[in-house]
Amino acid sequence: MKDAAGVRNLEHIVRLAVDNHADDGLMVVVSAMGKTTNALERVVEFLDAGKEEQALSQWVDIIDFHVAIMKELGLKPGSDIRLQGEIPFDPQLPFDENYDQIVSLGEIMSTQIIAVYLLKQGLSVEWWNMPKLLRTDDTWREAKVDDATSCNVIRAGWARPNRPQIVVAQGFIGGTSDGKRTTLGREGSDYTAALLGNYLDAESVTIWKDVPGILNADPRIEPDTVLIPSLRYQDAVELSYSGAQIIHPKTIRPLENKHIPLYVKPFGDPTASGSCISADGIGPIDIPVYIWRKNQLLITMRAKDFAFVLEESLNEIFEIIHRHRLKVSLIQSSAVTISVCVDNTRFVPAAIEELKAHFKVSYNDHLSLLTIRGTTPEILERAKDGRTIMLSQTTRRTARLVVKESE
Repeated sequence: MKDAAGVRNLEHIVRLAVDNHADDGLMVVVSAMGKTTNALERVVEFLDAGKEEQALSQWVDIIDFHVAIMKELGLKPGSDIRLQGEIPFDPQLPFDENYDQIVSLGEIMSTQIIAVYLLKQGLSVEWWNMPKLLRTDDTWREAKVDDATSCNVIRAGWARPNRPQIVVAQGFIGGTSDGKRTTLGREGSDYTAALLGNYLDAESVTIWKDVPGILNADPRIEPDTVLIPSLRYQDAVELSYSGAQIIHPKTIRPLENKHIPLYVKPFGDPTASGSCISADGIGPIDIPVYIWRKNQLLITMRAKDFAFVLEESLNEIFEIIHRHRLKVSLIQSSAVTISVCVDNTRFVPAAIEELKAHFKVSYNDHLSLLTIRGTTPEILERAKDGRTIMLSQTTRRTARLVVKESE
């Protein structure tokens, strides 16, 4: 949702769901509006750098953006909804903790606007404050959910007598036991929806996207894409792990555990069939699937004394990788080297420095990982043509190529 038209379209989708499931409750999980999360990230970065004037200017733009949407929807700022006043930044706190307190406000604002708007349209609606309900630890920016506590609290709220038919809740955010807001990782709203579906034994979960459903390639890269109407949980996990942006990697597990089907449908065409992920999905996908994972870095480690790295150092390497929260997308080893392809995040420099204390380390950045499921020799040759391949792995059905990003 990037504007008032998106909110009205959400109302249309909600009414369709209510009409089709008149006797059931409906949980609506909402992300921040438009590019609000990116804008709030810039606020945190400005404040952390001591650039208060730039941070305030960005903050005013964010508030003005939401006020404009409210006015177009016929809502009155200050009476219908009171938007956040001061920026909740504490210079004594670590960057990541400040990040979660500020960036989480995008979902708070969007859900307040949507809940009030739906209520004024005559629907039976209640707003839920997820930081008080979805309990997490304090791993800032990638908080881990306490399923047992969260499930009990959310089930109790859902079972409350006279609960309104529709609940509007924030995706992406939760809260610690001492009341601090946390975030679950970028694109975490899908994961929130899956968790709530699991806790409440939902009939189904539907994710609304700006594409027709799950496609065999990113339409921004490959012009001739094909819709995959049905697939199994296992295939969806492999696609998301490889870097498919349509599904958050953590989304599948809570649904698979209770055999809850996941639908992916186009936000702009609510009656379209989209794609369905379930235990009963059709067999292996019978068309090639191309998945690009951008902004990768290839790290190669070699023992300083020519020891057999794989036998003697594997545990040590992956303890360091885990400690520095690196996301590994590919591993390749020889007798004396281990190479790992990882997301090039802010955690990488510190991880490389620690690895250098134990190993000879080299790395290449500005890379992408291309995964092709359902590959053939002809498809693989076409994928390699004109590209610099830094590393490749090929099995019977899957090819993985680490490619120079500029190419």
